[in-house]
Amino acid sequence: MSSHAGPIDHHHDPSTSTGIPNKKLLMWTFLASDCMFFGALISTHLIYRLHPMPGAPSPKEIFSIELTSFSTFILLMSSLMMALAVTAIQKGNLKSMRWSILTTIFFGAIFLGCQVYEFKEFVEIKKMTITNSMLGTTFFTLTGTHGTHVAIGVLWLILMYVRSFQPPETSRNAGWFVGNLMHVLAIIGGILLAMFSVLGLVHTLHSGATVGSFFGGHFAMLAGLVGCIVASIFFARPRGVVNFDERNAIDVESMGLYWHFVDIVWIVIFTAVYLLEYL
Repeated sequence: MSSHAGPIDHHHDPSTSTGIPNKKLLMWTFLASDCMFFGALISTHLIYRLHPMPGAPSPKEIFSIELTSFSTFILLMSSLMMALAVTAIQKGNLKSMRWSILTTIFFGAIFLGCQVYEFKEFVEIKKMTITNSMLGTTFFTLTGTHGTHVAIGVLWLILMYVRSFQPPETSRNAGWFVGNLMHVLAIIGGILLAMFSVLGLVHTLHSGATVGSFFGGHFAMLAGLVGCIVASIFFARPRGVVNFDERNAIDVESMGLYWHFVDIVWIVIFTAVYLLEYL
């Protein structure tokens, strides 16, 4: 691993005639098409917002602007950490890049947890589903599509993080592949168990039960969470020389472009879907 900043070598990703590396050009092309896709979804919501169905619920009665503002702040902070990850790998600072990616994953998981909680509350308490109202149809389609993009981004970040432990080609074998697979599964399992544990705790407190009853009723889940955390730490231990340095900066940059795009789209969604109802 390089310990100093230097020119980034893109020989693994040759540039096009425009001077832009292939991977980055491909990502820009995908984001351009995705921008049009989200534009269509947002426009549809805004059009039907101006012509609500008779008896349709008021968005103000359904939305929780405090929760959504919190999740928006978390997603914006994740974008900052993603930028730090890109800067770190460009300077060859692999350790800093890993911590920044882990923090981005953590913030992304919090955002998804907030969205799951919000959807659950809308369906079970406020009785708004994707089929019983036009607001529900446009809202769940738009925000659900964005949430799917965030989930894909979190998975991509996990794979990028695990890839940063990749040894030189001569050190790769079946055990290395199995270890990486277990590492990915441990992180994903930890995220899912943490998310459901927090949601379970919130539900327990809302129902008037005690924290003790939560621990008693969710012991297996919490034990699994601890196990996933321990396994993730074990697989992340130093293992010598790795085949990941500033030459791989273009991969992290491409991931950063995707993540920043997802954040920008959410700012537009937050403004058009939530804030517009309070103006």
